[in-house]
Amino acid sequence: MYSVLLAAPAGGAQGQSPMFSFFMMGAIILVFYFFMIRPQAKKAKDQKKYIDNLQKGDKVVTIAGIHGKINKINEDGTTLELEVSPGSYIKIEKQALSMEWTAALNKANGVVPAGK
Repeated sequence: MYSVLLAAPAGGAQGQSPMFSFFMMGAIILVFYFFMIRPQAKKAKDQKKYIDNLQKGDKVVTIAGIHGKINKINEDGTTLELEVSPGSYIKIEKQALSMEWTAALNKANGVVPAGK
């Protein structure tokens, strides 16, 4: 019997001032910065610090889920030798290490990382 039509009120979009639109665009940019860009930049900075502070003997986990202990950090500075089982070594990129999974592994084992 009754039908409801959803329509914009007459003159609704034309009544807004340009300053209001400018303010809303600025608010959206601020929200993106504080909730998306800033946290990612902080996480990237923490990951870089983690990679730079690696030492021989540290127990780590790769992003592929491989657990091992650092046997040697190679001269090129970007790769390392990881001992995955006694006498078994693999060469991996430092960037392939997971800071979060390594922290979870060390926390479960009761190891406190250096500098914390």
